[in-house]
Amino acid sequence: MNHHSGAISPSAAGIGQAAGVLSPSLNANVLVLNKFYQAIRVINVRRAFSLLCRELAEVIHIETDAKGQSRWHNLNFTDWQELSALKKEFEPDGFDWIHTVRFQVAVPRIIRLLGYDKLPRQDVKFNRRNIYARDGSKCQYCGKKMPTTDLSLDHVVPKSQGGKSTWDNIVCCCIKCNVKKGGRTPDQAHMHLITKPIKPKRSPVINIRLADDRYSSWKQFLDDAYWTVELK
Repeated sequence: MNHHSGAISPSAAGIGQAAGVLSPSLNANVLVLNKFYQAIRVINVRRAFSLLCRELAEVIHIETDAKGQSRWHNLNFTDWQELSALKKEFEPDGFDWIHTVRFQVAVPRIIRLLGYDKLPRQDVKFNRRNIYARDGSKCQYCGKKMPTTDLSLDHVVPKSQGGKSTWDNIVCCCIKCNVKKGGRTPDQAHMHLITKPIKPKRSPVINIRLADDRYSSWKQFLDDAYWTVELK
């Protein structure tokens, strides 16, 4: 049975604001669904509590029964506070926690916007972090995985030959392979790409988050056919 949003007291907003200042768990991430339960974005904890306290979103909490069946519940901020009190007593290790002087509340894993497109979809950002994540921090010529400090970004078709800085022309490359390739194309250098570079449909960093058991509940709402996600 689902719980639905009700009024949030003014004091709830104050608690949310205090939590944003005092919390040691601000590095946690919250998945955002739109009104139709489609995943559209990942945001930080402070933004999530701001949306909840302003009645712009509700918590989607997933419970799994003894038979392994999952069911989600729609909870407003007041409901979530009450559930948090029970979770703190019986499942304290199952959540990240916001601590204030007077109150403790669990960080929700998923929230749902009550109005459509309050947070618009955004394209995957073309930046160094996402390129490293897409390529798994592996040199795309020799396949070796190494720290990002030992990797560079290579233009498959060099700039000197008209190559552009685009998703399909930039790959991770180790220093050794970069020197070997020089200002040539892979064919000219007799080298081969392990994987053809493409633009990701969603932020590749999300895969790193999915490897963390804390975010296992996100999987139910992830579908490449209709969403892209940007980490904030």
